[in-house]
Amino acid sequence: MPRRNCKQGHWVGKMRGCGFRITEGREAILNVLVNAKDTHLSAEDIYISIHAEYPSIGLTTVYRTLDILVEMGLIFKFDFGDKRARYEMIQGSAEDHHHHHLVCTGCHRIIDYTDFIAEEVELLKKTEKGLAEKYQFDIKSHVIQFFGLCNTCKV
Repeated sequence: MPRRNCKQGHWVGKMRGCGFRITEGREAILNVLVNAKDTHLSAEDIYISIHAEYPSIGLTTVYRTLDILVEMGLIFKFDFGDKRARYEMIQGSAEDHHHHHLVCTGCHRIIDYTDFIAEEVELLKKTEKGLAEKYQFDIKSHVIQFFGLCNTCKV
């Protein structure tokens, strides 16, 4: 069984609380996601990370577990235009971990963009408020991705 760290224990508790069994495969997948630093992992990346230690855990199990975690709101699923879904743990409150992505269309590098300036924050709040009023919609979060070329690729 994978060694559970404190952060992982939190996510395991949430899964159990929603009625899901914590299998060896699910725990191994959670362990990879919790310990991924500034990385947007694909299902294949996660599978490769656990396959050597857990050869009985297949890619289908990884996909099913990721679908469950997305549905539960424990992880984000992103499409960065490279035809591979990428996943990231939701860390704390939206304000604590809020970020946008800069995606290079050349090398597919993904940069987490967190250093917002006051004008950006004001514009987003105003946009969310306007959309919420216009469509009578309670906005909980948003995802913004900017696509372009990084310094290396634009040369």
